[in-house]
Amino acid sequence: MPLSQLTVYRHDQREQALVTLSGEIDLDSAPLVRESLERCLRDGIRTIDVDLAPVTFCDCSGLNAFLHAAQQTTVAGGTLRLHHPPTTLARIVDLVGCGFLLLGLPLDRLSSPLSDTPASPRPTPPHRPVPSAPVLSGDVR
Repeated sequence: MPLSQLTVYRHDQREQALVTLSGEIDLDSAPLVRESLERCLRDGIRTIDVDLAPVTFCDCSGLNAFLHAAQQTTVAGGTLRLHHPPTTLARIVDLVGCGFLLLGLPLDRLSSPLSDTPASPRPTPPHRPVPSAPVLSGDVR
């Protein structure tokens, strides 16, 4: 079985961070996601935007990591938002009905959990610099 890899890039602007994830998020790589987002909070970041455009796959383990991070960020007085989720994650978020928590969608603009119509367009991250090197990277089995 081939190894999957997840790479985490982070760009800070004062108390805001853009975290870009690249690769696959699954049971093995979700702990790296969780640690990366917890590190933001430990570093005083209170607004966390997570760009998922380079993510090729994300299962419910990734969703669990994002929900945990959103809860921890809220407790710390901040916000966490996901941007450009892959199709698999967007579908899970839609089915579970937690788009208002992770995508910043108003409750009245969400699609029905059983609907075939997608939720409203996802917000765009406020900034998207190209990082020079990964902050965290891990080969995952």
